[in-house]
Amino acid sequence: MGIFLLIVGLILFIGLVVVHEWGHFIAARRGGVDVEEFGIFFPPRLYKRKTKGGWNFTVNALPLGGFVKLKGEHDSDTGKGSYGAAPTKTKVKIMLAGVFMNLVTALVLFTILALIGMPKLLDNQFTIKSDTKVARNNVLVSYIEPNSPASKAGLQPRDKLVNIGGKQVTTASKLPTITKQFAGEPVKVTYVRDGQTKTTEATLRGTQEVDASKKTDNPKGYLGIEPAEFTLQRSTWSAPIVAVGLSAQLTALTYQGLGHALAGLGGIFAGALTGNHAARENAQTTASSQVSGPVGIFVILKDGSLLGYQFMLLIIAVISLTLAIMNVLPIPALDGGRLFVMLYSRVTKTRISPQAEEAIYGTGFAVLMVLIIVITVVDVKRFF
Repeated sequence: MGIFLLIVGLILFIGLVVVHEWGHFIAARRGGVDVEEFGIFFPPRLYKRKTKGGWNFTVNALPLGGFVKLKGEHDSDTGKGSYGAAPTKTKVKIMLAGVFMNLVTALVLFTILALIGMPKLLDNQFTIKSDTKVARNNVLVSYIEPNSPASKAGLQPRDKLVNIGGKQVTTASKLPTITKQFAGEPVKVTYVRDGQTKTTEATLRGTQEVDASKKTDNPKGYLGIEPAEFTLQRSTWSAPIVAVGLSAQLTALTYQGLGHALAGLGGIFAGALTGNHAARENAQTTASSQVSGPVGIFVILKDGSLLGYQFMLLIIAVISLTLAIMNVLPIPALDGGRLFVMLYSRVTKTRISPQAEEAIYGTGFAVLMVLIIVITVVDVKRFF
């Protein structure tokens, strides 16, 4: 089941790229701008097909996004059917169409999740309390202490705890109370892994050992795990409101995370210039913890697939919202950057040459690729 959901998640992720570029495609065609190529991912090219509409459909090798190539993409182009000759209003629509499609996709997915079961990620996650019910609450194994009773019993992260010593495990807060009752004793632990219910036996730590560890820097539990709760919340009439509220909440958190990442990057440069190795290492940790690249996304999808289809859909919805958020920023390599440059030239009445445009966007794209490579290296070290 987990592998199936992983494959579905990867297909849906590719679908987000298609949806984003489809927005640009539709806006361009409606605005009278000719489309030359609709590409999934970035070159080198793997597949190409000429359509009846006269534009090329391509599938490329680098899974870092997608693109729609328009006729006359330089702002100074004046040929019929070119992007450059289109009215400012049309250009704005084309640039924001991808953002709009990703935002709508996120809102639709959040609405569906609110109806069928929204995973709770945040302590203060937005809901309408009067119309929110807990549909499911599972206690999962989040972390296992080395050489602990749980480790020796064969428990693994993401196992769902069901029963310990005949006591039902319904919340994470009840776990210490249950395990304390059987301190120093062998108990049967019932859990669910990959949809199958299993039973193992664990001899819990004694009270004396646990109490003594609390006075040290390495406190231990009777079973030796850190539990986490996986909660699904359902709404009815308020589902669309929950979708909008959660999107706003996650948008604020995303910008907050970007702020920390930028501060971390600044710390890296400052540490490098001053020779302060400790400051540079701390800044690097701060910056890298806020972002993930293709490898990180794959790992998140892989782990999420083990928690069920609701969590998988939530990941896809969050990625779609993040694509909308990032593409609206004035970053030269992204839609927001192209929009900013175009509007700047209109407001200041400054003509930007094709060479200058290519330099701006090319430099932005190169910087983006370098960042993706760095983030990928960090992700490999973090997850593997």
